[in-house]
Amino acid sequence: MSTSPDPRPLTGEPVSLDLLNTRWVHEGAARDLLADTEGLAVWLAGNGLDFPADDTTLRHTLEARDALRAAVDTPHGEAGRQGSRLPPPTAARVDAVLAHGRVRLTLTDQGPGWTPEFDDPAWGPAWLAARDYLELLQTAPDRIRRCAHEACVLHFFDTSRNGTRRWCSMAACGNRAKASRHYARTKES
Repeated sequence: MSTSPDPRPLTGEPVSLDLLNTRWVHEGAARDLLADTEGLAVWLAGNGLDFPADDTTLRHTLEARDALRAAVDTPHGEAGRQGSRLPPPTAARVDAVLAHGRVRLTLTDQGPGWTPEFDDPAWGPAWLAARDYLELLQTAPDRIRRCAHEACVLHFFDTSRNGTRRWCSMAACGNRAKASRHYARTKES
């Protein structure tokens, strides 16, 4: 099955944040890549996930996206900042997705490894995204960011050397913010 090109403005983020970025704003209108199974097929292919793009997988993936959005956008746990705690109902939503899979540790000829196992393969993409979010929280919770542009809803993992990235894209949101500030300054003069 051939998939369409990915229409989103930001791709290539860790799978948990890439799942959040399946909703975006384009020319003032909300867009949703996961509105149907064709969009799911695009997202799965873009993340190298070999799962069926069917209605059941879509439903579970949307459940994970909603749980992750609640976790990332909760003021108490925003972007997993150090020392913050998620409210129990928010954490329970992510835990409910994680309950559908587990990690089986293995010893391979290359050394220690792990294999994900799911109670139903349709939960695979959802579970992998939720697990990835936990790994980001463990690695660098303060680097999980929402774009600083007020009209943008995209998230990214800040991999800049000093950890000061503010925009999902300097070419898009960063330049729009700079142009807006410049316009405000020249209007005042």
